[in-house]
Amino acid sequence: MTQPRAEYPRPQFVRAEWVNLNGEWQFETDRGDSGIDRGVRDRELAQRITVPFAPETALSGIEDVDFLEAVWYRTTITVPAEWSGKNAVLHFQAVDHDATVWVNGVEMVRHRGGFTPFSANLKDVAQPGEQATIVVRARDSRHTIQARGKQTNQYGNYGCLYTRTTGIWQTVWLEAVPEVHLGRPRITPDVAGSTFHLAVPVSANKPGYQVRAVLQDADGDVATAVVRADLDLAPRLTLPVPADRVRLWDTADPHLYDVRLELIDADGNVVDQADSYAGLRSVSINGQAILINGKHVFQRLVLDQGYWPESLMTAPSEEALIADIELSLAAGFNGARLHQKVFEERFLYHADRLGYLVWGEFGDWGSGGDTSDDNQQPTASYVAQWLEAVERDYSHPSIIGWCPLNETHQYLHDRITQLDDVTRAMFLATKAADTTRPVLDASGYSHRVPETDVWDSHNYTQDPAEFAREMAGLADGTPFENRGGHDHKQISQPYAGQPYFCSEFGGIWWNAAKAAAGKSGNSEDSWGYGQRVADEEEFYRRFAGLCDALLDNPLMFGYCYTQLTDVFQEENGIYNFDRSRKLDVPRIKTVQTRPAAYEKD
Repeated sequence: MTQPRAEYPRPQFVRAEWVNLNGEWQFETDRGDSGIDRGVRDRELAQRITVPFAPETALSGIEDVDFLEAVWYRTTITVPAEWSGKNAVLHFQAVDHDATVWVNGVEMVRHRGGFTPFSANLKDVAQPGEQATIVVRARDSRHTIQARGKQTNQYGNYGCLYTRTTGIWQTVWLEAVPEVHLGRPRITPDVAGSTFHLAVPVSANKPGYQVRAVLQDADGDVATAVVRADLDLAPRLTLPVPADRVRLWDTADPHLYDVRLELIDADGNVVDQADSYAGLRSVSINGQAILINGKHVFQRLVLDQGYWPESLMTAPSEEALIADIELSLAAGFNGARLHQKVFEERFLYHADRLGYLVWGEFGDWGSGGDTSDDNQQPTASYVAQWLEAVERDYSHPSIIGWCPLNETHQYLHDRITQLDDVTRAMFLATKAADTTRPVLDASGYSHRVPETDVWDSHNYTQDPAEFAREMAGLADGTPFENRGGHDHKQISQPYAGQPYFCSEFGGIWWNAAKAAAGKSGNSEDSWGYGQRVADEEEFYRRFAGLCDALLDNPLMFGYCYTQLTDVFQEENGIYNFDRSRKLDVPRIKTVQTRPAAYEKD
C-alpha cells in the first residue's frame, strides 16, 4: 500500500532526517469518553484506521459520521538507530480537537485546537534504536464551545455546514534534532530596503554558538549573515539583496529565494541545519487602497472551503491541493479566502510558488455568536489557537492579510460582551504578532474594532441591478454594511474610510440535473443563496452583472466570490464537489479578468 500523504509536511522549515508516520494505526471509538476508566489507554485497540484521514471519511477506512465524543489511536514505532546522538521529536500537524499524547505510558503533551500543530520531544522516553508506543486520545464533544469552522453540530449536514472531522486529520511525523537546535524562523521581507530580516530561535544559548543564514537564488549565493547565538532567544539576522538580484514576489512572477540556516558550535562545526524559502513582497495601505509591492492589484478572490468528498478537511493527496489552486486560477481568480479553516501548510507552499493571494483565517464558528449569553460565546482559547496559526504561517509570502473571525453579530448597546473582548483580543494579538499585514477584525457583519485596518461586507443579493445600487455608497463614505436581525439593527462601529471590499457575494445556486427535474427550492440535498437560476445562461448573466458592479468601482480593492466548489448539499460552486466540470470555466474567466477600475496604475 502506498503511504498516504507522504510529502514533507512543513515545507518552510525542512530538515533532512525525518520519518512519516502516516498509514495504518490501531483505532477505537469512545462514544462516552470513558476510555481512561475502562483502561483503553493501556491495551490494544479493536479497529484499524488509515492516518491522517479522520474516522468520518471514506479514506480512513472507518467512515463513521455519528457523533464521536472521543477516539483513540495506537501505534508502535522504532526510533531510527542512525539518529544516535540526537533527539526524536514527535509532530502532529493537526488533531481535532482536544488531544492528549502518551509515549511508552508517559503523558507527553496536551493540546487544544483542531487546526494547528504541536510536538513532543521523546528524549526521556525513547532513544534512537528503541521502540515507542504512541497513544493518542482526541476529544471532540458537540456539547462544548470550540472552534469548529464548517463542521456541523447537528447529526446531519445542513445549509452551509458539513460533516464533522474528529481526531488526527493531518500528517504525523518524527524528526531528528540535536540537543541544541534551531527553531522555526520568522522571515520578514523588506521591499523598501531590499532586505530580508530573520529571527531564528535556538533551543539554548550556548557560549560560542552562532547562527548562519545564506540567501540563494538560481545564480547561487545572494547574501550571507552570521550572528552570535548566545545572547538572544531568537538571534536576528539581516540578508540584504543587491540591486541586480532583486526580484519581487507577485502574482505574475512568484519568485522565491532559498534560505539555508545553520547552527554552528564553538569549534566551527555545523550541528543543525534546515532549509527554508522567502518571497520579497510588501503589503501597504494608502487611503482606501491596499497595495501589493506599491501597486493596485485587484484581489479577485474565491471562497475556498477546503473540503473533499472522500476525505473532508484533509486533502486526499498532494495533487489535490495543487489542483484546487489551478482550478481557481483557470476561472480567473488570483487568490482566496481560506474560509473557516486553517489550511494545511502544504497548500500555502503551493500558493507561494504559484503566486496565489491568500487571506489567512480561523475556523471560529462553533459558538452562539450572539450577545445574549456569554456562555455561548468564544473564549480565550480562540485567541491562543489563532496565535498558533499566525505563528505557523507568518513567513508565507502568499498571505497578504489576516482575518481571525467571521460573521460575528453582536449588537451595539450598552453592554460590552465577551465576544467584544475576544474580538478585540484577537485583533490586537494579530497586530502584535505581525506588523507587516493588514488585519480585518471580523469578516462581514460586526466591525467592533474602530481601528480595524480593513472594512468589508457580505452581500448575497442576487439581482445585479439591486446589488449595484447597494454597493454604490462607498464613494460618499456610506458603504453597504451588514445589519443584524429582522429589525436591521446597527452592529458595527461607524465606517472610518478604511480599504473596503465585498468579501462574500454571489453564491449563485445552480445544479443542472436538479433544475431539469423541476426542483427550485431549498431541500435537504440542495442549498444555496436566493432563487436558483432557471438555466446556465441565466447563471452567466447574473455572475457577470454581480462581478461588474464591483469591478467597475474604483474604490473597491477586491472581492470574494462564493465559492470554488459545491460542498455536499451546498450547490453554489464554480465546480462540482468532485472538482468535475459544472460551468464553462473560460467564460467565467473572461468575466473576471477584464481590467478593474481599481487597477489604475
